[in-house]
Amino acid sequence: MIGAALTAPALEPADLGRRMAPLFQGGLAALVVGGTTGIGHAVSTALAAAGVSVVATGISVTEIASSPFEDGVSVQRTILNVADQASIDGVVSAMDRLDIVVNCAGMSVPRRAEFDPAVFTRVTDINLTGALRLANAARAKMAGRGGAIVNFCSFYSQFGSAYLPAYAASKGGLLLLTKSLASAWVKEGIRVNAVAPGVIATPMTTPLMKNEAATRELTSRVPIDRVGQPADVAGAVLFLCSPAAGYVTGVLLPVDGGMVAA
Repeated sequence: MIGAALTAPALEPADLGRRMAPLFQGGLAALVVGGTTGIGHAVSTALAAAGVSVVATGISVTEIASSPFEDGVSVQRTILNVADQASIDGVVSAMDRLDIVVNCAGMSVPRRAEFDPAVFTRVTDINLTGALRLANAARAKMAGRGGAIVNFCSFYSQFGSAYLPAYAASKGGLLLLTKSLASAWVKEGIRVNAVAPGVIATPMTTPLMKNEAATRELTSRVPIDRVGQPADVAGAVLFLCSPAAGYVTGVLLPVDGGMVAA
């Protein structure tokens, strides 16, 4: 049995970041796309608490305003649309330096709507092509200086979905894009990795969590017998962004309580 100390709930994101601060020295700068809500908000908070200068983006003023950061955590917030190269370029070009890029942006459309080719194209454009747009813009800032890019895949990157074909296909494609970029840019010192969150308690999953039967069914598949917290994922992301992962590139790190391994 896994020890209780190893399976305890995650630290709060700011506390996590403060503990990992010794890994992030030298005035580093990070761009967290989709960094104002859910898991992205936790990543932005942890990086900022670790001493990194963070720009966190959302898709709208409403989204940005709905997720304030706690006192003592300084995060610059701005709008960015990964479907628009000009929007990406505008945010990236405004940054004096760029060492870390975390791509949390993504979408899905429920009720089997993704079988519609137009919807499929839209979801894929955001989740997969958007990641390429962002990576290309980041490369121009990082080339020759090094840096770390972390993409957000999903456990659906390893399985199909009877309900979300575009989401599953785009996340599977994002995994292979991550590996491709890691191979292509390794000589420039740019590491490219991905995380695959499992069932994480976020605003997006709140309706599911209100269904006790559904929650029990999901957690029954998770060897670490609890729903994940955003900080669980943030810890893995910070590791991949840090010098502690300096020999790690092209990997998918599942953060799912052992669900894929079970």
